[in-house]
Amino acid sequence: MSHEKKLNELEATAICGNDISSSCLYVSALAIAYAGQYAWIALLMVGAVLFLFRKIYGEVVGALPLNGGAYNVLLNTTSKRNAALAACLTILSYMATAVISASEAMHYLHTLWHGLPIIWATLGLLGLFLVLTILGISESAKVAVAIFLVHLISLTLLVGSAVWYLATHGVDTLAANFSLPLKGGSITHALFFGFSAAMLGISGFESSANFVEEQARGVFGKTLRNMWIVVSFFNPAIAFLAVAALPMGEVGEHTETLLSHLGNTTGGAWLGTLISVDAVAVLSGAVLTSFVGVSGLMKRMTLDRILPQFFLKENKRESNYIILITFFLLCVSVLLITNGQLGPLSGVYTISFLSVMAFFALGNFLLKRKRPKLPRPVYAGILTVTLALVSILVALYGNIKIHPDYLIVFLQYFLPAMVLIYVMLNRIGILNLVLAAANSFAEQSPRFSRLLRLKLRQMLRELHQQEFVFFTKGDNVSNLNKVMAYVVENEFTTKLKIVTLLRPGETYPQDLLTDIHVLDRAYDQIEVDFVTLEGKFGPELIDKLSQEWKIPKNFMFIGSPGDQFPYHVSELGGVRLII
Repeated sequence: MSHEKKLNELEATAICGNDISSSCLYVSALAIAYAGQYAWIALLMVGAVLFLFRKIYGEVVGALPLNGGAYNVLLNTTSKRNAALAACLTILSYMATAVISASEAMHYLHTLWHGLPIIWATLGLLGLFLVLTILGISESAKVAVAIFLVHLISLTLLVGSAVWYLATHGVDTLAANFSLPLKGGSITHALFFGFSAAMLGISGFESSANFVEEQARGVFGKTLRNMWIVVSFFNPAIAFLAVAALPMGEVGEHTETLLSHLGNTTGGAWLGTLISVDAVAVLSGAVLTSFVGVSGLMKRMTLDRILPQFFLKENKRESNYIILITFFLLCVSVLLITNGQLGPLSGVYTISFLSVMAFFALGNFLLKRKRPKLPRPVYAGILTVTLALVSILVALYGNIKIHPDYLIVFLQYFLPAMVLIYVMLNRIGILNLVLAAANSFAEQSPRFSRLLRLKLRQMLRELHQQEFVFFTKGDNVSNLNKVMAYVVENEFTTKLKIVTLLRPGETYPQDLLTDIHVLDRAYDQIEVDFVTLEGKFGPELIDKLSQEWKIPKNFMFIGSPGDQFPYHVSELGGVRLII
């Protein structure tokens, strides 16, 4: 997507709406499996939680309108380690989204082509989008709009057909289903587990935050509202109509293709076929969203030196093919481990997705405490954020309670990912440890030890060569100390430029130079270069200095600006807030 032409409301809503509204195709069946005839109430409860998150996302992304979602929020309010944790969960979320969507798409296609081998077809669909994204074909706003509108029309026809079916056939099935024993023996049990499973229905709500920089001003909040309206209406309505029109046993038999079966029953074969075709299209769109989204996130993490630098390799079409191939292989492995079953896949996804949502709520608290002066168009009250966070944690507990074995599948991916991240974030210490070991074995194998030490020293030099910049207006020694501590803890470098900008004829405060000398001695591992320049801080100056000094903008830091700051944080090109 081009940064010059910003997405309007319909285009932005379509891109993220295809992601979240694709869950309509499978979440009703999941909710009915756990809440039975009261699944529609559980889905209304989910809509209420999503309403709370509209304000939470609106405040956080309004204050920090940068791509990256939870990763970006935590990167600008806390440490890189915490941000990396949220990023790992987001990658797992994308991975499960791609597999669930591809698998569901092929289940719906199977209703049209009964000889289709679902697992192999799912692998083929994932492979197709791998090839397309490597070739540089990403989301087209016009295609996304077309798919989204067709999807809304299809769902509306399904709801209308089911309502007409009930009006002409009576409500005997509804009465029979509501006379069945409650799931778990009580309505509390049914709603608790139904609500937990139904949280899968808001998966994709975070997707708008991942491309906020491509949206026109004021569009982001409208995408949140529009997504909330779609899922808060269609998910409960479809669940209620399914219970009203279909015997409960049929719902269980058609878990993967409930909506097409409902269409066949209430409107005839044409509606069932339409729903199946629509499902294949919108679920395929969600697969594409996953490939595009994970590529952007992992590239950002690589630029921030959290992931290995070879992930940045590009082909002639400027696609990061190593990232895309790695993601594809991860998707294939989770598909084979779960054998394409919706239950384990949704369990992995729901745990990772809900964890990301929880981090977003925590990020909102951190934003209030650490960045109180940042202007924001929306403010979520403490009670709103607390209630939303508690709801997410309840749903997370419920999902783990339903299937503890799904937690094992989740951990099989999460723990190795975090080990890799831990190694990357602590590679200076690890390389020094290996270097010390190589020194101790110098006598036993002098040639090998010498070559190893040369290689290790070269790697350490390359890591330390990257210079960082902090722009200051004359901060006190306490703030400068926080800057130094942040750089030592989070970045691999031995060089930091502290830059202060002066008006013509102005001189820097002597106290500032004294404070910098004191900190330079205190942090002997960092070489501080104090630079004074005449000029005005802003995007143009950042561009100029980034090019002159060959320092990426995401390695430039500022303190949190106040409400009089003349620029949006997004206009600074990725400059980070660290105090």
